[in-house]
Formats: sequence, structure tokens, C-alpha cells
Amino acid sequence: MASTQVRLGQQALAVLDVALRVPCIFIIDAIFNSYYDPGSGWAGAMGKVLVRVMGILISSMVLLLSQKALFKFYTLFFAVLLGMAAVLINYYATSHIDFYSAYYKAALGFRLVPRNGPTLWLGMAAIQLVFGVGYVFLLNLQSVFAALVVLDIMIPLWGLMIELPVDVRQLVAVFSGVALALNTAVCLAMRLKWFYYSCRYVYLLVRHMYRIYGLQLLLEDTWKRIRFPDVLRVFWLTRVTAQALILVYVVRAVRRESGDATGSFTDGGSDSQGYLLSWDVFWDLTSNLIISGCDSTLTVLGMSAVISSVAHYLGLSILAFIGSTEEEDKRLGFVAPVLFFILALQTGLSSLDPEERLVRLSRNMCLLLTAILHFIHGMTDPVLMSLSASHVSSFRRHFPVLLVSSALFVLPVVLSYALWHHYALNTWLFAVTAFCVELCLKVVVSLTVYGLFMVDGFSNVLWEKLDDYVYYVRSSGNIIEFLFGVIMFGNGAYTMMFESGSKIRACMMCLHAYFNIYLQAKNGWKTFINRRTAVKKINSLPEMRGDQLRDIEDVCAICYQEFATSARITPCHHYFHALCLRKWLYIQDTCPMCHQRVYVEDESRDRAAFSNNNGGYAAPQDVAAEAEGGDQHGQEDAELPGEGGAAGGQAAGEPDNELLEDNDSIEYDEDEWGTQNGNAHIEEDYINDDTDSTED
Repeated sequence: MASTQVRLGQQALAVLDVALRVPCIFIIDAIFNSYYDPGSGWAGAMGKVLVRVMGILISSMVLLLSQKALFKFYTLFFAVLLGMAAVLINYYATSHIDFYSAYYKAALGFRLVPRNGPTLWLGMAAIQLVFGVGYVFLLNLQSVFAALVVLDIMIPLWGLMIELPVDVRQLVAVFSGVALALNTAVCLAMRLKWFYYSCRYVYLLVRHMYRIYGLQLLLEDTWKRIRFPDVLRVFWLTRVTAQALILVYVVRAVRRESGDATGSFTDGGSDSQGYLLSWDVFWDLTSNLIISGCDSTLTVLGMSAVISSVAHYLGLSILAFIGSTEEEDKRLGFVAPVLFFILALQTGLSSLDPEERLVRLSRNMCLLLTAILHFIHGMTDPVLMSLSASHVSSFRRHFPVLLVSSALFVLPVVLSYALWHHYALNTWLFAVTAFCVELCLKVVVSLTVYGLFMVDGFSNVLWEKLDDYVYYVRSSGNIIEFLFGVIMFGNGAYTMMFESGSKIRACMMCLHAYFNIYLQAKNGWKTFINRRTAVKKINSLPEMRGDQLRDIEDVCAICYQEFATSARITPCHHYFHALCLRKWLYIQDTCPMCHQRVYVEDESRDRAAFSNNNGGYAAPQDVAAEAEGGDQHGQEDAELPGEGGAAGGQAAGEPDNELLEDNDSIEYDEDEWGTQNGNAHIEEDYINDDTDSTED
């Protein structure tokens, strides 16, 4: 129970922290969107610029305050507001003879104050008493000063009750306000020391974090500390909701006035129908809200935060539906808003005219939808491959993933058909269509590989060509994806030169050329070279068949299956299935047992007797026996049991440069390797570290 209350208290503080930072975003957005008239002289222009800069700086400082400092700032701010409200009520009440009629006009017709005199003064006294107590409580004044402050606030009402002359009442109200203002100024001046030390503490903390962790971690920490995505999300939703209420109120007021003028709304039923919005009016209101929801950089950021929340829960729902537990797949809530914001900057969304902005926003949303579908395919593909490779037989486990994959194929087709049916061909439609076709091809490749693995799972015979078929299918898909990347680069270049060129677009094209064209081509070529090199290494190793396999009496150390027909022997005298060892060599050029290099030249290969994976020995029939006067170092290696003796049989020849580049593990000096094997076993954690290392 206590832990639940603590958690609820923390959540309430987090909500309050976000709510208190939102007004700062509103002020900054209002300053940036306010009309600036430079035609009032240089003094007036400088004054306006100074006010705008000071407003932005103060709002930014309040936005970045810590939670404790933020609460204290708003405590002082609300205290000042209560004091100002009390002074204004006193001055307004003492300045009008007929206070009720003046209040009735100011309150837009709402009768919140009673009409008769004594009850009116009593209600005003209660309101002023509440303001005075709140002012004292927020400023944490002592008892004597608190009584004086409350008395100062109530004095003008007493003058109003005993019907003093208007001039005297106004003078009493002015003196009361001046006294309260002086008290407020003194209280704030006494807290200047706290303000100085708070600012100094924040400065020292920021400087320390910048020196120790760098600018990137400092920005990330500030981003998380002030909950900036939540602040932007609340700002955008609050702004759109307020605008929606205003627009609905205006539309209803206009329709009511037009109905009264024409006499159409005579009965209650017609009047209730007048309050209902037709589809055309609803669409116009929605369009206006969307247009105003991205009219500045801050509103675009707020819309990005809302898209982030929607995409995050969409990603979680899909992950739960397909049964994935990968933490890295939960990044859809980060990728979607970043792409939307980049598209908005790239197209200059906030600076466009309202009608053109709506069209551009709809186009950006289509591109964003295709990108989200691509990301969802990246989430479902590992699950699909895992189910097929692990031979899961439950149809209920396969059905969700297959359903999502089918939807990823159908949705791009439907989207492309709808867009081609309503729009003429242009660079945007070409880009969306290319993304849709690329996604369909990706889904076909994934389902094809899935089918190959499922066929292999139902087969009782080892399918040695399965890996080659999978490689051919995926390579075809990668080649097509690379070609689409080149085509999209050309489409972007045409758009930048002839339609809407910008620096953001140029930067995005450079990133696209590097990541989607250069790196993809480099990785594809490296994979091809690795496979070709692995085949070369496998063919260079001796093969063992027949009675030799029965003499070993062991299994493959990679797949833990018995040797049915043949086995390949490494230079370190360990043996594996040829297919298993080839898959291992795709990753790194080391033995899975002793981490010694696998490939050596034919003329320098050690021809000594090989040991099995458990430390036993068998002499290959095609290898001549060693002479007794052979190398002493080789004899010592033969006497060492297990992995130590196997590692000592590495050939002294240097591998070629191609194999050096292909090796993904740390290479050892041969003398050090032999010394380690001659003295003691290598530490297990050291071997694991070497295995996990990869070359950049």
C-alpha cells in the first residue's frame, strides 16, 4: 500500500512538473509567432527586440529549471499573482459607485456575485481573505507580518462598507496596493540570494557534466530531466484543443445568428439541429486545426511528439501481437517522429501557405507511413526467421507473424493504387511508389526464406544447399534494394535541382548516399568475398571419410550431430561438418574450439596426426607418418592433450592480405601463441574476449 502511494505521488509530481513547464513553450511560441513592426523608430524597435529576447531567455531558463527550483519559482509567481489580483479587486471595487452593474458587464453576463449590498460585500471580503491567506502561505510569512498583510488587503473593503467618499476610497486602495507591492518586493529581494546560489549550482553542474561526459550526454540528460517530449505533447494537444473549442464556439454562434436573422430556428428541435456540425463543416474545422497545428517550429515539434506516442504504442502492440521480446525493436517511437520532423524541415512545412501546407503535410504523412511499414517489416522479419529456423510446429504461433507480413504486402499495394488513381505522376508519387514496391519485394524475400526453412524443417535429410539458396534469395533482395536506393537518390537530386532545393535536403541526400548506397554496397561485397573465401578455405582442408569417422567416436563441435558421411579437419586437428564450418567461417577465420586460424597455405600445412574433439587421436590414411627425427616442437605439440596440442600445430606461413582483412578476431603472434600453449592453457575469459571482437 505504501509503495503504491509513493508511486502515485511520484506520478503526480511528474504530471505537475510537465504542466508547469508547458506555459514556457506557449510564451516562446507566442513571441516567435507575434507580428513585429519595425516602423516605430530605432528606439522603439530596439525596445521591442529587447522585450522579445528577454521573454525568450526567461522562459527558456524557467523551462530548464530543476523540479525543486521550478516549484519554488511558481510558488513565488502565484503569490505575486494573488497579490496583484487582490489589489486590482480593491481598486476596481472602490472606483465604481454601482459595483454590481460594472462587474456584471465585466463578467460577460455571468451572475457570480449577489445583487444585494451586504451579501455582496461579505462575498468580496471572503474572496479577498482567501487571496490574502494564499499570499501569506505561498510567501511563508511570519504570523505578525501575515496578520498585517491580511489587514492591509481588507482595509479598502471596510472603507467601501462605511461609504467613504470616492476619492478617499481610491486613495486608501492605492496606499494598500503600494504597501502590498513593497512587501512583495522585499520578500523577493530576500530570495535573491537563493536565486543566485541556484543559478550558480546549475552552472557548475552543467559545466561539470560537459567536461566529464561531453555535450551529447549533457543534452540527453537535460532532454530526459525536463521531460521535453511530454512537455511538447501537452503543449500541442492543449493548443489544438483550445483552438478547436474556439472554432466550434464561433461556428455555432454564427449559425445561431444566421438562424435568428432568417427565422429558421423557431422551435427547440431546430435549434438543437443547428448545434450539430455537418460533415463539410467538420472537415473544414479539422483542416484548419491541422494547418494551425504545424504553423511554427515548436508546433511541428509538438506534432512530432504526438506522432512519437502513437508510433510507440503501435510498435508495442505489433510486438505483443507477433510475440517478439527484442528490446531493440521498440524504437518505432523514436524513428517515426525524427523522420516526420526531418521531412517537415526538408519541405519547409511551417513556412508554407495554409492550403499548400495541408497538401504538403498529407504527402509527408504518406512518406512517413511507408517508412513505418518498412520498420514494422524489420520487426517481423527476425521473428519469422526464428520460427522457421527453430521448426516451431504450432500454427497459432506462426499465424500472427504471417498475418502481419501479408498486411505489409497488401497495404503498400492499396496505397499505391489509391494514390495513382487520384494524383498525376510527380517526384513525390514516384518516391512513395518506389518505397511501396521495395517493401513488397522485401516481404516476398522474407516469406521465400521462411518457406525454405520450413521445407528444411519437414525434411528428414540434411539439405546441404539450403544456405546457398537462402543466400541467393537474400542477395537478390539486397541487389534490388540497392538499385532502388540509387533510383531514389536520382529522384531526390531531380527534386532538389528543379523543384524544392534546400540545405536540409542536400544533407539528407548525402546521408542517403552514404548509408543506403555506399555502406550497403560495401557490406554486400564484403559478404560475397567472405563466402568465396570460406569456400576456398573449406576446399583447402583435408577430408575424412569411412572408417576414420568411426575411430573418432565424437560429434561435430558446432551442431553436436554425428558425422554421417565426411568431416573436415582444421590445421589445429579439430574436425567439423563442412557445412557447419563454412557457416562459422562466414563470421571469423578461427577454429571454434581453440580459436587458432583455420586457413593455411597447402605447402606449409602441418601434416601431423590429428586429435579428435575430446583429445583422442586418429591417423589419416592419406597422410604419411612423421619421421622420428622430425621437428622437436611438433613432437611437443603432439604430446599435449586436448586443445593445447591442437593449437600448437599452427603453420608458420603468413596468410595473405585478403584473409587478414576477412578475419574478424584478434590475430596473435605465432611465437607468443606457441609459448602460451607450451606453458599453460589460455584463460577462458581472454578467449571469449577475442571471439567477441570485430574489426571496424
